[in-house]
Amino acid sequence: MQFHHHGYVSGDPRIQPAAGVGINRPVELPSEVDVLIVGTGPAGMLAAAQLSQFPGVTTRIVERRPGRLAIGQADGIQTRTVETFQAFGFAERIIAEAYRITETAFWKPDPTDPSRITRIARTPDDPADISEFPHLVVNQARVLDYFAEFMANSPTRMSPDYGFEFRSLSVAEEGEYPVTVTLVHTSGPHEGQERIVQAKYVIGADGARSKVRESIGCTLAGDQANHAWGVMDVLAVTDFPDVRLKCAIQSGTGGSILLIPREGGHLFRMYVDLGEVDPNNKGAVRSTSIDEIIRKANEILHPYTLDVRNIAWHSVYEVGHRLTDRFDDVLPEDRGARTPRVFITGDACHTHSAKAGQGMNVSMQDGFNLAWKLGHVLEGRSPESLLSTYAEERQVVAKNLIDFDKEWSTLMARKPEELEDPSELEDFYVRTAEFPAGFMTEYAPSVLVAAPEHQHLATGFPIGKRFKSAPVVRVGDSNPLHLGHHATADGRWRIYVFADPATPQTPRTGTASPAEEFAEWIANSSESPLAATPEGADPDAWFDLKVIYQQDHISVDINAVPAVFKPQVGPYRLTDHEKVYATDPVSDIFDLRGVDRGGVIVVVRPDQYVANVLPLTATAELGAFFAPLMPDKKSEKLPPAALPDTHTPAAVHISNGRKDDLTFSK
Repeated sequence: MQFHHHGYVSGDPRIQPAAGVGINRPVELPSEVDVLIVGTGPAGMLAAAQLSQFPGVTTRIVERRPGRLAIGQADGIQTRTVETFQAFGFAERIIAEAYRITETAFWKPDPTDPSRITRIARTPDDPADISEFPHLVVNQARVLDYFAEFMANSPTRMSPDYGFEFRSLSVAEEGEYPVTVTLVHTSGPHEGQERIVQAKYVIGADGARSKVRESIGCTLAGDQANHAWGVMDVLAVTDFPDVRLKCAIQSGTGGSILLIPREGGHLFRMYVDLGEVDPNNKGAVRSTSIDEIIRKANEILHPYTLDVRNIAWHSVYEVGHRLTDRFDDVLPEDRGARTPRVFITGDACHTHSAKAGQGMNVSMQDGFNLAWKLGHVLEGRSPESLLSTYAEERQVVAKNLIDFDKEWSTLMARKPEELEDPSELEDFYVRTAEFPAGFMTEYAPSVLVAAPEHQHLATGFPIGKRFKSAPVVRVGDSNPLHLGHHATADGRWRIYVFADPATPQTPRTGTASPAEEFAEWIANSSESPLAATPEGADPDAWFDLKVIYQQDHISVDINAVPAVFKPQVGPYRLTDHEKVYATDPVSDIFDLRGVDRGGVIVVVRPDQYVANVLPLTATAELGAFFAPLMPDKKSEKLPPAALPDTHTPAAVHISNGRKDDLTFSK
């Protein structure tokens, strides 16, 4: 975490100085906004949190409830999501609070007495070491709390506007605020009254029964599996030995249970198989009582018993797999002819069973994918055409998710004797571990993702997939750390320069090394992406440029490192020493990620996905890649995000208890 570059900070450094629309932010919902987000679920809150980092963008998020969510239905946090939490600064805190899944136990009928269940396997949760982060279980409400805290501490000082229900919207063909949204107050002195808000863009994150989806004419299509499950979060006394392990339980009676321990050491969730649903009387299973769910759970667990003492939450649902036909308001025949204005995310786009733990996780990645693109377009960093890539990228991901969940939920519902192989369930779980962990997403080549022409230069950083972090050592302070952990959710592109074998030396002798030649080009060429950085902004305002040397940290002379890797930032133009890295003595990142030692450029999107891999000499290709993503010409107006802050105590020097007024040069 970096701070003090605008002056001494004596308080919580996570609280960023207010800037742009965050200065004197109106408490009441304005009548005109840049982005209106409908729904404070995981997709909506992550999108709002990302947009809160764009001080020039007016974003508001509305919710029909009168206040924060108290009990969330979702609870599984996959490792890819924890990587995302790291970018938002709360991974360590939520890991400490959550239940950590390390193993999954599989229980089946005892061959000698099928009326009893017995444990037949215990599999590691991450046998392939997919990520350095763990697989967690924590209440969805707590996830939303962390995003709310991040938003409140952001430059825009964002917070949800509770007590507004979405009613309808219309999109005009022109105008600065073409989307007219009708809301209705659901609580407070204005309850029942309508409120009109004009927006440039709208995000519908309002769940499976989305009214935003309905307003733009999208429909969910798919199937019902006609199989029901009762789900309950309980505090109970039981002699079942694996009650604190994730378990897949199949009984001789034909019923199944998926058991998920919860945070706090005592609470756990059970998905209890209620069997086939009569298509002519679906109301019967939906009215299943909690007593019946508990009775069924005891039947499946035999010879073990379950004595439920407290029920935090319960429900009954049928497995369904549905996908919407569109992710935005552009009809197929208009695709490419106009800009999307309304987008839908999360359960508004895709519904499936809860047993693979994917709903909240995939929804958040929807929000991450969309929000940075909106921020870039609204701040003038990128053309509006960027927004069409949201639907192109995320609809494929949703389809893959539904296909996976169909197979997993079908296996879970089968009786043991119906499986082709006795170990089919656990084998599938291990074989497909990378998918539910969130790491099988691979975006196809597009304006945002290059073709894999140079993939062989960095085989461990697959283009289109998430940037897989690895250990390095920071040269300036000799701290060992993970390279990817310092990519915060600030809306910036990352350009990682993996240097050639030459060691930077002072004084420099002979011809410039490839890394030095690249540094000269990216710092000074008019074709460099850095040339788009607005006049007066910090040099790294739009692009976070880092260099990784092949030597150990002691062998790298920090003074010999090209200046572009040590930008001067803030009103004092202080040198940033945290962008220069060396290899870890135990885990060399060049070997670990298959990086060619001739030197490689790895470009990573603001949402942590690898966009391009190039040799150090391919400067023209790098410039050409970014050209369609940049403004048509260099902006003359400095975005609020890059302005030196003069509005808060963070911009005041404090010495010996005295505050000295400062004069900033802009």
